[in-house]
Formats: sequence, C-alpha cells, structure tokens
Amino acid sequence: MKKYIDEFLDVKSVEGGVSVNTLQAYRCDIEQFSEYIKCEEVLKITETQIEEYLKFLYKEGCKPKTISRKISCIREFFKFLIGEKYIKHNPSSKIKNPKIGKSLPSFLTPQEIEDICKVAILENSYSMRRMALMIKLMYTSGLRVSELVCLPENAINYTMHQILILGKGAKERVVPISNDVLKELKDYLQYRDEFVGAKGSSWLFPSLKSLSGHITRDGFFKSLKKIAIKAGISPAKIHPHTLRHTFATHLVNNNADLRSIQKMLGHENIVTTEIYTHITTTKLAQEVKTKHPLANR
Repeated sequence: MKKYIDEFLDVKSVEGGVSVNTLQAYRCDIEQFSEYIKCEEVLKITETQIEEYLKFLYKEGCKPKTISRKISCIREFFKFLIGEKYIKHNPSSKIKNPKIGKSLPSFLTPQEIEDICKVAILENSYSMRRMALMIKLMYTSGLRVSELVCLPENAINYTMHQILILGKGAKERVVPISNDVLKELKDYLQYRDEFVGAKGSSWLFPSLKSLSGHITRDGFFKSLKKIAIKAGISPAKIHPHTLRHTFATHLVNNNADLRSIQKMLGHENIVTTEIYTHITTTKLAQEVKTKHPLANR
C-alpha cells in the first residue's frame, strides 16, 4: 500500500498541480483508510471494506462533509490504480457520497473585526503586531490562511497597491490592498526587521520557531482564538476562514459585483461564490421595515 500511495501522491503533485496542503490531506486520508482495513495488498481491497470504513467514520462522529472528502480521496486513489493498470476492478465505483446540507458561512460584524484588531495592537509585541496586520489582510483582501502565512515579502506591489497570491493548484491571482493596510504594512516591516535581526527573512510573516521559516496555519489559528477571547468573542465563532467569509459577506451586502468577488477569492466556479449572497438578519429586517406596505403603516 505504501508504494502505491507514494506513487499516487507523486502523480498528483507533478501532473495535477496539487498544493502541498492538499497532498498532505490526501496522504492523511488514504493512510487512515489503509490503517483501518489493515490490508497491505491493494488488489485485495473490496467494496465491503470501504463501506465498513465509512460506517466507522459515521460512528466516530465525522461530519458528512468530512466523509464526502474522504470518499472523494479514496475514489481518486483507485482511479489512479485503474489508470496505471495495477487493478482491473474499482471497488469504490459504487460508493456514494453522503448528502451534505447547505450551510451558510459564519462571519463577523465590522465592530467585531475592529475589536480583535484593537486587542492585538494593544499587546504591543512583535507577534501581536504581526497578528493585527494578518487579520486586516485577510479581512480586506479575502486571502486563505494558507496563502497568507507563506506570503513572501516581494508579493506586495507598493506602487499598484496589490498583492500577488499563489493560490490553490499553484494558480496566481492579484488582489488589491487598501491604503490603510499598506501604511500599516510599511510600519510593521520595521518591527519585523528588528525581530529577524541581521540574517533577515524573505517571508512577510517570519517565525523563529517554525521549520518553514514563517508562521504556521496552526500558530495563526491559536493566536486568533486567544485574541477573540480577549475581545469578548466566543472562540467557537471564530476560525481563520471566518475572516475570509467576512470579507466576502460584507462586500455582497454592500452590493459589490459577484464576479469581482469571485476573482478576488480565487474561486474557479461562481457557484462557490454565490453562497455569499445570503443576507444578514439585520439587513433583511431593515428591508422589510422600509419596503413592505404593512410595515409602513
């Protein structure tokens, strides 16, 4: 199994242009499946074993979305094995994905964004100044956390007020950066240079502890939770992706063009972006109050 898994990931990396994070997720999902079925020979894997594994995931409390992702990964793995003629029959071909209910993305209010930024700045340390800027970048430019943490310093175009992002599938996109954030970025760089010292760093958000040389997604997530608690926001409500959701939601609620939001978020399909066309309860109530004939009475 290990041989086939390694080959599968190599093909995905070279031919599919899959990101490092996705490759890690693939490996984790397939190895978890392999460990559960305890089958070292890929030719002996059956449809029944896959179904038993899915039952196990349900019992463990995995959400339908997570199970669906794992099924897709297993299906891709067996497609690869068929394509390479390692197997003749695909045991995953009849396995169905669970139904996933549509859930609206969670987001913060402008005041909550302001509160968490204030908390970070008041700490007056390099790590917290770094966090304040990262939070504002995610909120004002809609970056994914994986895109944010590994931004190189030269990704910023100060003349054009833009950021060059290397997104999913190694696809590049350019997103705007506001004047206020750009000014804060220039101030931050002075603190960053003092932090890294004479050896310098090519990363915009370096870390002395991380093996990668920059702050990790997990490190950002943990710091964000701590800041949220200090700002009086439930840690259950906030996640790195919440900031990206907030960016898109606030633009939609202020009548921004959906195609423009799609480009900034780096969505291949506009259907993915359309989830943000939901309307906040406050705005909906205001619409009814001002436009419904009975409400006007």
